[in-house]
Amino acid sequence: MSDRKEELHPQVQAYLDRLARADFGDLHTFTPEQARAGWRRQIALLGEPEPVAHVEDRTIPGVDGPLPIRIYTPHGDGPFPALVFFHGGGFMLGDLDTHDGLCRSLANGAECVVISVDYPRAPEHKFPAAPDACFTATRWVAEQATSIGVDAGRIAVGGDSAGGNLAAVVARMARDQAGPALVFQLLIYPDLDFRRTNFSIREYAGEYGNITRDGQHWFMDNYLNSAAEKLDPRVSPLLAPDLADLPAALIITAEFDALRDEGEQYGARLDEAGVPVTVTRYPGMIHEFVRHPFDDSERARLDSATALRKAFTR
Repeated sequence: MSDRKEELHPQVQAYLDRLARADFGDLHTFTPEQARAGWRRQIALLGEPEPVAHVEDRTIPGVDGPLPIRIYTPHGDGPFPALVFFHGGGFMLGDLDTHDGLCRSLANGAECVVISVDYPRAPEHKFPAAPDACFTATRWVAEQATSIGVDAGRIAVGGDSAGGNLAAVVARMARDQAGPALVFQLLIYPDLDFRRTNFSIREYAGEYGNITRDGQHWFMDNYLNSAAEKLDPRVSPLLAPDLADLPAALIITAEFDALRDEGEQYGARLDEAGVPVTVTRYPGMIHEFVRHPFDDSERARLDSATALRKAFTR
């Protein structure tokens, strides 16, 4: 372990040292409300969010009632391409505010409208509430494109961690349920395999800021209705039997992230299925790094924006 720690980026090591001094308890020892509050307290550590031309909070019709979204519009003249974004947080934590800075950065960098979706969270809303809500929001964007200054022919989906899972699931749902046609999927250290058996998920648990094995089960147990659902491709996209004809993808992984291997395995499966995919591993980085003010976080956001712009101009 000591050799690997020496390879952490100095900015990441300093961040992890601060976390260690704070002596936070393991997530699984808190209630969902306490864990959510803790996540929100970290927003101040993520840096000053970028200004964008316009931000609007609104609600749209959801499967089980009103669904909150936040629409970020960049400077310029529309109609713009769009990124429908799903935040991370283990399907339990996170909200529109915890990922506000990232969404602003992507809106500016990719010159697109970003629609951030506040999908229903577990354990109050178990699977499949989250993917159903995310798919509903994606369809709404396509159907209401003109009213929000969006080009319905240039829509992408994306997300980080649990949100990367939801983006991958929505991409398959759109393929299998007659649209909307999507041009790209941005998967930032996505959570794609609930079997929890690969090397990185086992070896990095509880290390480098990753949650413990108990924490992994806490998130899964709160999200799922039964252990059998771990093998459902809508829960574990890596287990989907057919990945052909999906939109092109950028998959971002981090060297010391417990979710690293499943993201890279998914990239290999997309490539085997003939889907254009780029997998980029960021050395010395950890889970959640893209939201933090590290130098390589800025590079990852720029890489994401560049990939989106390229997909939007095809």
